[in-house]
Amino acid sequence: MSLTARRLTLALLDRQLLLERRRLDVAEAVRRLCALQAQSPASPYLALWNRVRDFAPGDLDAAFTEGRLVKATLMRITLHVVHAEDYAPFRAAMLATFRGTRLYDRRFKATGLTPDDADALLPELAGFLARPRTGAEVESEVAGVHGAHAHRVWWALRTFAPVRHAPTGGPWSFTWRNSYRAAGVPAAVPPEEADAGARRLLLAYLGAFGPASAQDFARFTLLTGAAFTKAVRGLDDRVVRVPGPGRTALFDLAGATVPDEDTPAPPRLLPMWDSTLLAHAVPGRLMPPEYRPLVVRRNGDVLPCLLVDGQVAGVWRAAAGGGMEMTAFRRLGKAAWQGLTEEAERLSALLADRDPAVYGRYGHWWDKGFPGAERTVVAG
Repeated sequence: MSLTARRLTLALLDRQLLLERRRLDVAEAVRRLCALQAQSPASPYLALWNRVRDFAPGDLDAAFTEGRLVKATLMRITLHVVHAEDYAPFRAAMLATFRGTRLYDRRFKATGLTPDDADALLPELAGFLARPRTGAEVESEVAGVHGAHAHRVWWALRTFAPVRHAPTGGPWSFTWRNSYRAAGVPAAVPPEEADAGARRLLLAYLGAFGPASAQDFARFTLLTGAAFTKAVRGLDDRVVRVPGPGRTALFDLAGATVPDEDTPAPPRLLPMWDSTLLAHAVPGRLMPPEYRPLVVRRNGDVLPCLLVDGQVAGVWRAAAGGGMEMTAFRRLGKAAWQGLTEEAERLSALLADRDPAVYGRYGHWWDKGFPGAERTVVAG
């Protein structure tokens, strides 16, 4: 029997722990989720709050400090949080993409350096980053050799070099003033390790976001269709093709299950850039196409969303003086609002001790308004 669009949505919600919060160690939760989008320092915390029962932010602080979780540039050349044991293979899978998008970009080529020149800088960079350094400190170090081109050189190096973000303190372990540290893995990756990394990444991706297509995997990673096909072939019978609602070929882990059509999906308040909204070909499984321009802004910002019955139904933001402002793009029933209100009250309590004005720098999107919307404010 072919999977329906509804069952694919429920599969995503189930594997992303959004049908029911689970009692898990935070590092194990991240491993099960493949990776958490981390462009905003707060987002991994709010992602886990949505998914882990009795989530304690201090547990995530400790996991970062102890190195059980790594924050680094990975899939889609954006910041992600991954389990420490997944960082090296995921980076190996992505390294050719990093190099292609940075070392052959006009901004790097304008420096007059070659890819070999960039590689020659890596041992010295690793030594300099034996302890945490700010981006400004690294640029200053690079400027001693490359002068006016230091900014562009570091722009390339911080993407493809084995570099992770170091905790800087503050309410979300990391601040907007990034600090960097050597990741302690080899800079170069032989082809067989890159292939093994791609296979591991595909297994993790399907476990967290499947069933999925080659196009979906490319959307999540920026890896090519050829890389997907090679990884599938290398996994033999661990990955199987499954029937879906359209003509696009879908793949899943052998033996993986999908929830029944009538499984209820509870309300959730997703963080900015939640991975569920970026894991499949546009528009994705949770995003009604007509709402995408309201949620995904022209510069790439993905606003924090209201999830109702497994679909994006609006956006939320912290309200002035505490509490939560929720804006729905369509009329919602009393039960939906009640469920969202209960979630908002719980989230407000978590934010009160950390950052009551979370995502405040993105308030300008609300200033522009949301057409046809209804709004409610939940007191903190």
